[in-house]
Amino acid sequence: METTEQNRDLTRVGKGTPAGELLRRYWHPIAALSDLDDTVHGTKRVKLLGEQLVLFRDTQGRLGLIAEQCPHRRASFAYGMATADGIRCPYHGWEFSAQGKCLDQPFGRDNPSFRDKVSIDSYPVQELGGLVFAYLGPQPAPLLPRFDGLVVEGAVRTLGRAELPCNWLQIVETSVDPVHAEWLHGRYIEFAQEAPGVKTHISAPHEKIDFKEFEYGITKHRLLAGQPEDSDDWKVGHPIVFPSTLAVGNGDAHRRSYVFQMRVPMDDENTLHLWYHAYVPPQGATVPAHLLQKVHRHEVPYLNADGSYRVDHIDGQDIMAWLTQGRVADRSAENLAASDQGVALYRRILRREIAKVQRGEDPMGVIRDAARNERIDLPNEKDKKHFRGGFVEFQRRTHMRFSPVLQELGQIYEPDGAVLDINPLNPAQAGRPNRVSPQKNPAAETSTS
Repeated sequence: METTEQNRDLTRVGKGTPAGELLRRYWHPIAALSDLDDTVHGTKRVKLLGEQLVLFRDTQGRLGLIAEQCPHRRASFAYGMATADGIRCPYHGWEFSAQGKCLDQPFGRDNPSFRDKVSIDSYPVQELGGLVFAYLGPQPAPLLPRFDGLVVEGAVRTLGRAELPCNWLQIVETSVDPVHAEWLHGRYIEFAQEAPGVKTHISAPHEKIDFKEFEYGITKHRLLAGQPEDSDDWKVGHPIVFPSTLAVGNGDAHRRSYVFQMRVPMDDENTLHLWYHAYVPPQGATVPAHLLQKVHRHEVPYLNADGSYRVDHIDGQDIMAWLTQGRVADRSAENLAASDQGVALYRRILRREIAKVQRGEDPMGVIRDAARNERIDLPNEKDKKHFRGGFVEFQRRTHMRFSPVLQELGQIYEPDGAVLDINPLNPAQAGRPNRVSPQKNPAAETSTS
């Protein structure tokens, strides 16, 4: 349990707040690089840590991130015009660089001293793994961490996206709560499908859970009923990369994947959730060239037409649990129990790292030594019990069911399998992929071309 004041300290993300100042010491993903290719103006609105910003690319291909409103008459740079040196406001043509410097004020005599007074807030941005990251903290900026899934070569990359109306912390805390998977993703589905007698291995009881702090965050470990203690689920685990990313994937050589669930605080009551996947094709697999050329994006819907929550996939079940806690979970009314030891540990670390920043120190996981940043390999289990079953079968239980490239991924990993019926499942079919033969569904076959 937290007091109301303690809860505010851990959840608020604006400038000058305890958690907000901590979060400003890290790089945050704000977009896929290809997002800028899909807009008329080559810009994208970004809300990050309470600040309304615009991401843009100048005509030389350089990225910039500046405050959205022009300091002249407050028009939006989201409709701006890219130049060789920055971007012009669409209203009167004032030009600004990616560093926020006013370069030109058309009409009238040039007044350099006045131009210097009307600079605009700007922040560093970098591209890595097809994503654009932003840093809103003090200079000098730390290095952008080169985690394994962001730099692995030859991978098919996808990005699911949802803007969720809740605070970042209640999302992150699920990542240090392994027992929830047994119930929310296992027994809850079995309850919903009691009549057909559906059973899922995700409902296997937890016999033990454990958490270990390491250089970049916390690893979580589970021992499920029937597992030996030398299983990777218990020995290796997978990490929460502090402060807000869950790194979960598949360490098996024939189904190697890196999966990052990135929770990006937009403001105190809204979070951008990104599901970033890097699938490493099996050795000798034939991969269509277009799959390797960009990050393939999709939106992740979480509401039904009647406004109820979609619980027909694992990520929708998580979203339901997050959002039904309220915009900001009231931790003064909670009662933590034995299953919440990871939550308690995370909060202790969060307070500790906030205190470091208040003392002027770098918090956990901040990297300034390039020699340590060539590639950062994170723990990842092999033979993960929750991932058992066919490749397509598991992907269909997740947000990946909405990916435009799931059909083609299925053919890479299961080339002898039937063509996948990619029509959305209804809640009564959750976790039960419906596969059809190419002969019976020619439309599905042609849709992969």
